[in-house]
Amino acid sequence: MPIQNSAYAAFATLLAGSAQSVSPAELHGLLLGRSCAGAGFDVEPWLVDAAELLGEPPQDSTRQALIGLQEMVKGELSGDDIAIVLLLPSDDAPLSERALALGQWCQSFLTGFGLTAGDRALSSEAVEVLQDLAAIAQVQDSLEESEDGESDYMEVMEYLRVAPLLLFTECAKPVPPAPKPSLH
Repeated sequence: MPIQNSAYAAFATLLAGSAQSVSPAELHGLLLGRSCAGAGFDVEPWLVDAAELLGEPPQDSTRQALIGLQEMVKGELSGDDIAIVLLLPSDDAPLSERALALGQWCQSFLTGFGLTAGDRALSSEAVEVLQDLAAIAQVQDSLEESEDGESDYMEVMEYLRVAPLLLFTECAKPVPPAPKPSLH
C-alpha cells in the first residue's frame, strides 16, 4: 500500500516543523475519533482541534493537508467500503516504530472521541470497542520483532480498520426527526 506509506512520510515532514512533536498517527487518530463520535465534517472545528494538538494554528501547506486528510476520512466513513486506511508507518519500518505509532493512533482516537462524544450513553458493543482501543494503546511495548509480533500487529491493524466504523454508525448517524405530535 504505497499510498499509505507516502502519506505518512509526507505528513511526518509537514508536522516536523510544528510547535509540539506530533506524529501523523496521532493526528489521524484524533480526526477519526472525533469524526466517529459525530463531530461532522466542517473544516473549521477540525482545524481548531488540530491546532490544539499541534500547539499552533496550521500554516498553509499543513492546513491544506489537514483538510485533505479530513476529506479522505469523510469519504471512507460515508463511502461503501467497510475499512479505513490507517495513517501509520510503512511495513518496512521497524515493528517497534509501527507499534508505537499504533499506540499513539489509539490514544488520539480515544481523545478525539471523548472530546466529541462527552458522556453520551453508548451501546455495550461501542464501549467494548473503546476498551479495546484503550488496551491496544498500552500494547506498544509488548510487541517484539518476531513472526508472532508481526502477526499480532497485523491482526490489530485489521481490527482497527473496521472497529471505528461501528462507533461511527452508532454515534454519527443522522438523528431521525422527532415524530410530530398527533392532534387527537
